[in-house]
Amino acid sequence: QVQLVESGGGLVQAGGSLRLSCAASGRRFVLGVMGWYRQAPGKQRELVAQVSTGGSANYADSVKARFTISRDNARNTVYLQLNSLKPEDTAVYYCNAQGYSYGGLSFDSWGQGTQVTVSS
Repeated sequence: QVQLVESGGGLVQAGGSLRLSCAASGRRFVLGVMGWYRQAPGKQRELVAQVSTGGSANYADSVKARFTISRDNARNTVYLQLNSLKPEDTAVYYCNAQGYSYGGLSFDSWGQGTQVTVSS
């Protein structure tokens, strides 16, 4: 089983920046696509950004040119740099990782979530 631990959320003023981190740990696994999702109060969870093992990324239209996703494969860690934050970015941000164990079983794991609050 793969565990994901997020960090880096907090309270920031509009126009500010934050950097989220998510580290994967467990025994004998191979990571595939990693990503960030978010869920605002009263709304469904939505994809923010994903990155492949090779570094190819895709973003939600609402965050393009403001957020950057990256990963460090050696450290099993994915990052999300949030710039030019807006109040509508306020949400709980969840890390997601897909992959498989050395035994061949696939997994789709989620972190516990980290709160990002942007004040106007």
